Amino acid sequence: MHVALDGFNALPAADAESGLLACCASRRWAAGVAAGRPYADAEALCSASDALLDALDWADVEEALAAHPRIGERARGTGREASWSRGEQSGMDAAEVAVRESLAAGNRRYEERFGHVFLICATGLGAGDMLAALEERLGNDAAAEREVVREELGKIVRLRLDKMLRGS
Repeated sequence: MHVALDGFNALPAADAESGLLACCASRRWAAGVAAGRPYADAEALCSASDALLDALDWADVEEALAAHPRIGERARGTGREASWSRGEQSGMDAAEVAVRESLAAGNRRYEERFGHVFLICATGLGAGDMLAALEERLGNDAAAEREVVREELGKIVRLRLDKMLRGS
């Protein structure tokens, strides 16, 4: 769904929410962003998004996380969210086998420790950068990691909102 801001503001609520779910799979977030329309500009949309993300219960964040593939695993499907995810993880394309294996093992340790997928805004990062961040974050306690996850989710959502508005 390619929409500029004016088009997004004019969509029926259900269509706006549907499009927003490709940016963030939290239904509460999507409903809140859609309900906040009309937005004067993209920054107002992003500011509202940020505020809503900050207000999400952890269960809502976990709902969003469930839509993200593990780092190093390609998103399946033909939808916009899967396509965006594959592009965001393009830094994995040239990863050596040893790095891929280390990421897979790190993902398993992370999920055992924290109970959800390792989330990082992978845009512009190489596989080694992602692996280093994963290893560093394994040292976080649960509260600190939840804050990092919220920050990373916010970065991803901002990028995806921009893509949605640009029709990318």
